[in-house]
Amino acid sequence: MRAPGNASLTEIEIPQKEDKVEMTGEIVEALRNGMFRIKLDNGHETLGYTAGKMRRFRIRMNPGDRVRIELSAYDLDRGRIVYRLRPGDERPE
Repeated sequence: MRAPGNASLTEIEIPQKEDKVEMTGEIVEALRNGMFRIKLDNGHETLGYTAGKMRRFRIRMNPGDRVRIELSAYDLDRGRIVYRLRPGDERPE
């Protein structure tokens, strides 16, 4: 397998995954199938779904819990919940 042109395989840039916007918020409402309505710290509301590792290890989330959510730069209305913050675990971002 040759690289296009005269570039060797070590010189080709591999495109990285899209950057995610990570924010914190509070779960307002629990919906079906691991979906939650989340009020972000900046005042916006978004829909969040449970990340695969959180499903695998059965991390429970209830309304009132603080969570960290990853939002795509393309769709700020839906995101993936990646971490449930413990009380007193607020870290400045």
